Amino acid sequence: MATISSGITMDANIMNLKEISLKEVRPEVPTLLVGGENMVMAFQTVRDQVIFTDKRIFVVNVQGITGKKISYFSYPYSKVQYFGIETAGVLDIDSEIIFAFSNGARLQFDFKSKVDIHKISNMVSNYIL
Repeated sequence: MATISSGITMDANIMNLKEISLKEVRPEVPTLLVGGENMVMAFQTVRDQVIFTDKRIFVVNVQGITGKKISYFSYPYSKVQYFGIETAGVLDIDSEIIFAFSNGARLQFDFKSKVDIHKISNMVSNYIL
C-alpha cells in the first residue's frame, strides 16, 4: 500500500504535532480554503501545520533552512476509505491517526501525548461517516 508523504516526517517527539488555536494558523491558509469551508482544529510541529476543516485535511509543509519554500497538501474527507487511531502508551508516548484513501494510499500523523486523539477521531468521524 502506498504511503502519502505529508512532508511531516520522523518519529521524534519534537516533530509530533501539538494543538494550536485557529488564530495561530498561518495567515495564508484561510485564503486557500473554498467558500463556506471552516477550520475546525489545528496542529503544529516546529514549523509545519495540519489543519482539519469541515471538508478536508490541509497540510502546510515549510521547507528549507529559510522557510521560504512552502508546500500545501489537501486531503478531502470524501476520498478517505477508512481511518484508525493509536493512543499513547507508557513507552510509546505519542498518539497517531492513520487515513487510508480510496486509491490505496495512507497518511499518518503523530501527535504529542497531551493531544486528545479521541476528540480528533470524533471530529473526523462526523465528516467522513
